[in-house]
Amino acid sequence: MQKHADFAEFTLIEPSADVSTARHGWRAKCLQRLIRLDLPVPPTVALPCDSVRAIAAGQMPDTAKLMALFGSASLVSIRPSPENPAWGGPGTVLNVGMNAERHAALTETHGAEAADALYLRFVQAFALHVARLDPDMFSAPPAAGALKAALAAYEAETDEPFPQDPARQLAEVLRSMARAWEGTTARLLRAAKGAPTEAALGLVVQGMVQAIGPGLSGSGTIQFVDGVTGAPQITGRFRGQEQGPRADGGVSEETLYLVADPRGPALEDVAPELFAELLRHGRACRERLREEMQIEFAIENGAVKVIDALRVQRSSRAAVRIAVAMANDGIISREDALLRVEPRALSDLLHFQVDPRVPRDRVGRGIAASPGAATGRIVFTAAAAQASAARDEPCILVRRETAPEDIRGMHASVAVLTERGGMTSHAAVIARGLGLPAIVGASDIRLNGRERTLTAADGRVFREGDTLTVDGTTGEVLAGSPAMLEPALDDGFRTLLRWADNVRDIGIRANADTPDDARTARMFEAEGIGLCRTEHMFFDEDRLTVMREMIFADTGEDRRVALERLLPMQRADFIALFDIMAGLPVCIRLFDPPLHEFLPHDREGMRELAEALDRPLSEVTRRVEALTEFNPMLGMRGVRLGITVPEIYDMQTRAIFEATVEASRRGAAVVPEIMIPLVSAKREVEIVKTRTDAVAAAVRNETGADFDYRLGVMVETPRAALRAGEIAQHSAFLSFGTNDLTQMTYGLSRDDAGRFMGSYVSQGVYREDPFHMLDEDGVGELLLIGAKRGRETRPDLTVSICGEHGGNPESISFCRAAGFDYVSCSPYRVPVARLAAAHFALLDRARPQNTAGNRR
Repeated sequence: MQKHADFAEFTLIEPSADVSTARHGWRAKCLQRLIRLDLPVPPTVALPCDSVRAIAAGQMPDTAKLMALFGSASLVSIRPSPENPAWGGPGTVLNVGMNAERHAALTETHGAEAADALYLRFVQAFALHVARLDPDMFSAPPAAGALKAALAAYEAETDEPFPQDPARQLAEVLRSMARAWEGTTARLLRAAKGAPTEAALGLVVQGMVQAIGPGLSGSGTIQFVDGVTGAPQITGRFRGQEQGPRADGGVSEETLYLVADPRGPALEDVAPELFAELLRHGRACRERLREEMQIEFAIENGAVKVIDALRVQRSSRAAVRIAVAMANDGIISREDALLRVEPRALSDLLHFQVDPRVPRDRVGRGIAASPGAATGRIVFTAAAAQASAARDEPCILVRRETAPEDIRGMHASVAVLTERGGMTSHAAVIARGLGLPAIVGASDIRLNGRERTLTAADGRVFREGDTLTVDGTTGEVLAGSPAMLEPALDDGFRTLLRWADNVRDIGIRANADTPDDARTARMFEAEGIGLCRTEHMFFDEDRLTVMREMIFADTGEDRRVALERLLPMQRADFIALFDIMAGLPVCIRLFDPPLHEFLPHDREGMRELAEALDRPLSEVTRRVEALTEFNPMLGMRGVRLGITVPEIYDMQTRAIFEATVEASRRGAAVVPEIMIPLVSAKREVEIVKTRTDAVAAAVRNETGADFDYRLGVMVETPRAALRAGEIAQHSAFLSFGTNDLTQMTYGLSRDDAGRFMGSYVSQGVYREDPFHMLDEDGVGELLLIGAKRGRETRPDLTVSICGEHGGNPESISFCRAAGFDYVSCSPYRVPVARLAAAHFALLDRARPQNTAGNRR
């Protein structure tokens, strides 16, 4: 005989019962809260996790004693109750206790068809989920003779009659559910959902409500907000069942709308009192549980019973609207509302999104590099993208990988798709800055640039002009034009971020290279520009030719002549940025990339360049080859170029200072911040500072205007971080460029690492992709060393990060703790950063023992 457990086997859930989420699971605790609200919950018993573990090991509770709590003729259901509802669990089993005796009684009260249907469903569930018999033998729909056949099949397969003892039935169901939770497949599924390996299962046993009877009966669900938009809206279903209206005395079923609807009868019309009772239950849950709940209910002969309730599943936009509405109604605090919205979820509100309610025809999958979704005709070159935009035809730029010369095509596209790349590849970084949906590293698609085709993993071939949809939120490439949800930059969004700004304690700036970027940054209320990459301004058609003339110039004087043609263009760029930012700080990085990026690499492009410059093709070819470097990311770029070809930095600083004078005359005073890239030695800063001071003095003399500026360094090399103390002697600020700093610290190419990074992460070499998540142990230590040594030399030194990590919540937490003054990220990541900063400030308040670093 089976030994019973000798501990507290189960607990009748009552208002004062000792029930906790940790011991009994979320469902048991939720049901206790409903009972405390005086909602009509059927009698319910909770089995703690310890009991369920014991059951899995063969130590059974006293199931006869447990069944006795419900009465001799009652049926019960068993439902899983893990600590977190996201972890899932074995399926619910209904009508435990159903046997020949109970079947006969139900036949008398509810009719043979209803009784047969209930008994059949239980026999089928027991055979499949408890006895583990062949599903094909127990899938017949309710019909004459189906119950008898199922009972006979069970006996034939198990060599014993279907169990009639309710206590034995309950024991078998409990054992089956407990062991299913401990199975290998269930463990793997839980792990995929983030459950710890020791995650335990509780179970709840609840008296069944027979949703059939002579009066209005049935079952359904109801919720009071739309799960996609968050708008107040009653949704759900109700399947009404009534015994007796048919000629054979059976059961009729009818699905009713909940609220009055011209398409058919509704519960609100048929039973207004019951509908009003459900509304009261919903209000009670919202006001006293402080949450929007979906209520599962049953009606038995005109009486409502609440079977269960769970938090309404919601999209990101719904989460924001619900949190703000509950705070405005005084149900939760503003701080609670902020903490209820996951910062990364805000990305979904800033862009069009594929409607989650529509089917998806997936063509391929890659890395979700820039959120949002867009539909367009595919093109394979930047020129084709510009031509498509000129025709007002939305297009998606598809490339094996993008290069700087593709920026014009990216500007003309509604989305970007690349076969190669990672989170900090060129396509990913630029797309995030532009707010374009982007998927990179889509290795399961094949591109043929010559034939201009894209071949999907399933063999389908898409040609230039065919329509695809890029979902940069999920990383899925979809065929066709699925329905979209518009951005949700509404009052709720703005209100939540205003509350966030009231509590955060670190500055948030934006990386912005163009006036459009700056306008986006202002729209999202960035506190300035933390990185303006000036090289992106040179790829426009009219400037690229002049830039190439400068590169081919033979003397410094010839270079100055060419650059003088670029000076008014740069000046106009900076004036526009200063005007848009209206006195907010603007940090301008001087020219960074190697010169070869501005030159063509194919023979056709070099021939066109030879014609434009009126030079022999052989000369152009030789110059292109001479400028090509074996490792351009470590070659003559950044400050190295500024020192060896100083005319470039002279032109840029003059453009900055002349724009400063002009913008200050027209509006708020401007104090530009000039940032030197790729520094590794103090002497580099000294040389650039000397020339910059000379240019500033010249502009002051020429214009008769006085102005200030701040000169700083972009820390992208490990040596710059280690020597930050001496570099800070000539720097007003240090801004860590974590993209390149990660690349140089690891010795990884950020454009190529995506090819093997997945394997490295899966095998535990790296915990996360360091280009996606800041490596706090390695790169982070360099940040801490650089900040500490820099401030030891110069206590008023401003310290920040401006790499792509600046928009990651985890990186913001690190920077706050390190006492950084601000983070800078892509404009479309500014809202995420603002909310994340507020989260960490609130969590610090809840931990008064925490001693974070200096704040802004």
